[in-house]
Formats: sequence, C-alpha cells, structure tokens
Amino acid sequence: MDLLTTDLCDAHEGNVRVVEPMFSSFGGRAAFHGRIATLKLFEDNSLVRKALEAPGEGRVLVIDGGGSLRRALVGDQLAALGVRNGWAGLVVYGCIRDSRAIGEMDIGVFAIDTHPMKTVKRNVGEADIPVSFGGVVFTPGEWLYADEDGVIVSANPLH
Repeated sequence: MDLLTTDLCDAHEGNVRVVEPMFSSFGGRAAFHGRIATLKLFEDNSLVRKALEAPGEGRVLVIDGGGSLRRALVGDQLAALGVRNGWAGLVVYGCIRDSRAIGEMDIGVFAIDTHPMKTVKRNVGEADIPVSFGGVVFTPGEWLYADEDGVIVSANPLH
C-alpha cells in the first residue's frame, strides 16, 4: 500500500503537520515513513554516526543542523550505515554530500542541499529531544511521512 502524503493529508486533515517546502530528495528511496528519532547539532556530525550505528528499526532520523549550508552532515558512508542498520530515511535540515552514491542506496534522504565539505568532529549536540524547523516540531516517537510532494508529521501512525 502506498502512503502518499497527499492522500494522508486529505484523509487526516487537521491531524497532520506539513513541513514547509525546502527539501530535495537525494536517496534511492523516493518515499519513506517511520517513527521519528531526532538530533540537534551544528556543523558536527559525530552524533549522526552514533545514531546510525544503532538499529534503525524502520525509523526516520530527523537531523536539525540549524539549516547550515556550510558543511555536509551526511555522506555516503553514514548513509550506507543507515541502510545496513535498517533506517527508513533521513531528513536533514542542512546539507549532505556524496549525493550520487546516496542516490543509489535503499534509503530515503531529504536535505536542503549538497555541500562537498565534511563537518568537524567535536561530539557536540543533543539526541532524542523535540526539534523545530520548517514550521513543525518533530518529537521523538511521532511519525514522519515523506515523498515527492513533501514531508508530514503525525502524533499517531497513519497506516
């Protein structure tokens, strides 16, 4: 069964939150959904590796990178780690790199843009806290649905 964001918005009007349009799809999986796990960090992807090393169990990692366009928070190695560990997708409020390789992987990856520069490694950031961008609060344990029409969030599963 396809879970199209347009159909979900129609069927659950008033019960979904729609993220402002800002993302491009870079992953090999154009549509994805799952429970939300969150990170809040800035130009340091140390916690991204730590999160993706854990079992994904079909979850979506939402990374609040402050919208920085100066460094890439996810590259092909981290995306491959996400695939191996069963993550459904990544939503990056920031940039990724290695977009060609990521486009061939079975994982959803939405990000603002691409950037060739890697991050610094200071192990600074927070995990599993509510994060906010695009007019939406992303709370760990809630549900995220993403496809070519956008990203929506719901407190409860819509499938």
